[in-house]
Amino acid sequence: MLLWLTEALSQYFSALTVFQYLTVRGIFGVLTALLISLLIGPFMIRKLSQYQIGQAVRDDGPQTHLSKAGTPTMGGALILVAVGVSSLLWADLNNRYVWIAILVTLFFGAIGWVDDYRKVVERNPRGLPGRWKYFWQSVIGATAAVALFMSSSLPQETSLYVPFLKNVSLTLGPVLFILLSYFVIVGSSNAVNLTDGLDGLAIMPTVMVAAALGIFAYVSGHAQFADYLLIPHLPGTGELIVFCGALVGAGLGFLWFNTYPAQVFMGDVGALALGAALGVVAVIVRQEIVLFIMGGVFVMETISVILQVASFRLTGRRIFRMAPLHHHFELKGWPEPRVIVRFWVVTVVLVLVGLASLKLR
Repeated sequence: MLLWLTEALSQYFSALTVFQYLTVRGIFGVLTALLISLLIGPFMIRKLSQYQIGQAVRDDGPQTHLSKAGTPTMGGALILVAVGVSSLLWADLNNRYVWIAILVTLFFGAIGWVDDYRKVVERNPRGLPGRWKYFWQSVIGATAAVALFMSSSLPQETSLYVPFLKNVSLTLGPVLFILLSYFVIVGSSNAVNLTDGLDGLAIMPTVMVAAALGIFAYVSGHAQFADYLLIPHLPGTGELIVFCGALVGAGLGFLWFNTYPAQVFMGDVGALALGAALGVVAVIVRQEIVLFIMGGVFVMETISVILQVASFRLTGRRIFRMAPLHHHFELKGWPEPRVIVRFWVVTVVLVLVGLASLKLR
């Protein structure tokens, strides 16, 4: 929106041409989303508390969590507002990738909102039944995958690239591309949701991965950089640096209130949306495998749940003291802040490994 305005006014004020640069708009995307989060956050927390939209805590988990009962939840709505407004202000709204990323994020957020509303407001412990949650996630994920395939015009837009190897890619047909994209978007959404169990545990890795994906988006959309780094040149993906910047800013703003001890939780409305946002950006910039690496914490949390359920059903025994994995370490005696920071440290390392794939080939 502001891109159009600055373009129109740049003939009168030449200084406004600076806003034509993606990097500048990416920075302003971060700052705008951060500012919105910090300004709206206290008001939203007060309203959530006023309407008694508080977190319910399971009594079979770590006993330290019992004190969190009643903490305002559904704060992920703050993230969605900040990301949406910042992206609409600074991104090129003629870019199809921007709209696909925004819509996927908002629609997954809507699924989470319904689930949270039923749990917290209607006091229905089941929330949105799992089959319906997965159904709507599947509809949106598959629709986004089909839209990306149908609007593609270059072979590299639908190929799977292997990081750390030169010119190694797999050309995907419509079925494989849609299936892969669907699983990445839906899987990433649920993985972040499973990780969101401790104060700040999910949001900081999300911020770091989003920042890295923004770098991938920028260099993939730049012909010279893409050629130099031997990665696929994907025209138009550079604009996603604004969207990823908005994710970073909104995430940091939310962390201001979500850091231990949290004043607000994001709930499914935030976790499902953020995971889907990471997934859809990774699909667009053709870095699905790199997302798997950088989001290793999300992957570990998901695998721990799968293994725990499978082991209990097959043998009647549990592998971990409690799943997801962060609860296992808590029950081993790790203080919550220690679990959080160590998972952050792991994410820093994995994100650096992912970024190294840009040059190490």
